[in-house]
Order: sequence, then structure tokens, then C-alpha cells
Amino acid sequence: MLEKLAGIAKRYEELGQLMADPEMAADYEKVAEYAQERAAIRELAEGYFEYADILEQIEGAKQLLETDDEEMRELAYEEIASLEARRAAVEEELRIRLLPKDPRDQKNVIMEIRAGAGGDEAGLFAADLFRMYTRYAEQQGWKVDVLDSHETGVGGFKEVVFQIKGKGAFSRLKYESGVHRVQRVPVTESQGRIHTSTATVAVLAEMDEVDIQINQSELEVDTFRAGGAGGQHVQKNETAIRITHKPTGMVVQCQDERSKTQNLERAMSILRARLYDIEQQRIWDEQDAERRSMVGSGDRAEKIRTYNYPQSRVTDHRINMSNYNLPVVMNGDIDEFIDELATRDQAEKLQRAGI
Repeated sequence: MLEKLAGIAKRYEELGQLMADPEMAADYEKVAEYAQERAAIRELAEGYFEYADILEQIEGAKQLLETDDEEMRELAYEEIASLEARRAAVEEELRIRLLPKDPRDQKNVIMEIRAGAGGDEAGLFAADLFRMYTRYAEQQGWKVDVLDSHETGVGGFKEVVFQIKGKGAFSRLKYESGVHRVQRVPVTESQGRIHTSTATVAVLAEMDEVDIQINQSELEVDTFRAGGAGGQHVQKNETAIRITHKPTGMVVQCQDERSKTQNLERAMSILRARLYDIEQQRIWDEQDAERRSMVGSGDRAEKIRTYNYPQSRVTDHRINMSNYNLPVVMNGDIDEFIDELATRDQAEKLQRAGI
């Protein structure tokens, strides 16, 4: 690891010298290219310089151990202990920085929540999850926009698709994909029996047109009149959009905006995110089980979390972690799970990379 970092640090200094060369000043394209490369490795290079400085300080402190002054030796021992702790922390940070970056981490998110098994209760649970993620986004200072929704008529959702805009949104929410399970007594249950229902969550990175190209000839675009549950918000004009991607048979529709153009833009955004996700799933499926991260695989069929209301318990099955304050979790306090999932994911990647 240190040899690799030393090479990166050397290149960083070399790029600085090239950019400072007066003969290079007129070549704007080359200078811009060097500046971009230098910016990409700046954190690693500066981290290595800090690490090297700590090692130098440790060596200096060790020399003081040879003195006859007992007080100086004690101070040197304390200084070495402090520096070693700092060295270990910087080394771990550098190891994580060496991991390949997920290009989607800084992207906005498109989340899709669908009611699974359990009838109306599953729809109500889907609505609960939607509120949980909405409140979590609010706590992070992110913006939430509903792109498409289908209500059940009893306060739940058959499906709700929404966008979360915010720096690093995907890096935090990507671990939420999978099957969520709820265990509770439904309001309609007269016998007080506990029912188990499910909802699926898909977390997609919002992709730009440059990230994924879509052939317009492969799309079939239909318009229709938008309408909410029970005939609410019915419009006389055909502003709702339905897009069918012919090669995959995928259908995307959007009707929550009041103009055809806005609905078309949002539907295309959902389509790009889904097609990119399909390609990522294909790549993961081609990888052998040993190389795949169980935490970060985003397997849509995987049961990832159970919300048990009688016990006020939320359990994440991937990391065998439970929280016994369910109301707080349902109010958006899910950082405890996300932090642990991110830590486990990094550990698995470091192990596979051998860093």
C-alpha cells in the first residue's frame, strides 16, 4: 500500500512542477488535463505526506528514549503512543481512500417502494416506509419530490416513486434496497393477531443523459389523462406520460406533474435509472459469490430488515443488528443502520482488494 501511495505522491508533485513550467502556460488544454489529474489524487497524496510526517516524528521521539533524562523519556513514551494512534487512524483512512469510488455515490436518488404480500396492510407499510425515508431526507437537508404514485384508497400505496436530491444521497441510501418486512396487528384485525406483510424498496441512482444513452426509436410514448385515487385531480388534458422501452418491455409512467413536458422529463429520468440499474445487476450476476458484497449487493429479493411493532424492534438481517426504539426509526432515524452497513461494506471491499 505504501509503495502505491508513494508513487501517487510522486506523480502529484510532478504534476505541480509541470503546471508551474512557464513553457506549459500557453497550452491551456494540457494544463487543464494536469489540473484535473492532480485534483483526483490530491487527497491520497496529502494523506501520504501526513503519514510520512507522522513516521518521521515517531523516529524523532524514539531517539529521545536513549537520553539519560527520565522525565524526557516519559514524555517521549507519551508522544510515541499518541503518534502511533494517529498513524493507525491515517493508515486506515488511506486504505479506504484507495478503494475504487462508486461513480454513483454523489448522485441523486430515485426510490421505488411497492407493496408486497399482505394486501391493504402491505400498502400501509409502504406508506410508512415512504414517510420514514422522507423524514430521513429532511434531516439530511435533502429535497423530496414524488414522481409517481398509486394509492390503495385506505391511506397506503400500491407503489410510490420519488426523487431525493442531495449531495451523497445515493452513498447513504444504496443499502436500503431489498425486501422490508413488518410484523404488527393491523387496524382491521378484530382478533388482535399479528400479521406479517412486506414491501420492496429499490434505490436507483439518477443518471444523466451522458451516463446512459437511450435510442429514441426504441421508445413508445403514450399520453393519457392523469387522475388520482377516487377520481381526484382528474385533468381534462392528456398530460400524463407512459413510456415503453421496447427492448426490455419496461413501462414507466409519470402523472404527478401538471404539464406533459415535465412528466416526460421525469419518466425519462426514471427509465434511465432503471436501465442503468439493470446493467449493474447484470455485472454483479456475472461475478462469483466470493467477490460480491452481501451488504452492498442490492439484491432486490433479499429480506433485509424486519420491523416488529409488538417488540418495538427493528432488525437488519445482513448485519444482525437490532434497535429497540421502533418509533424513532420510523421517524427517520436510520443512520445507526446505514453507518454500520457502510462500515461492513468497506471492510469487505478492503478484504477482497487485499489492501
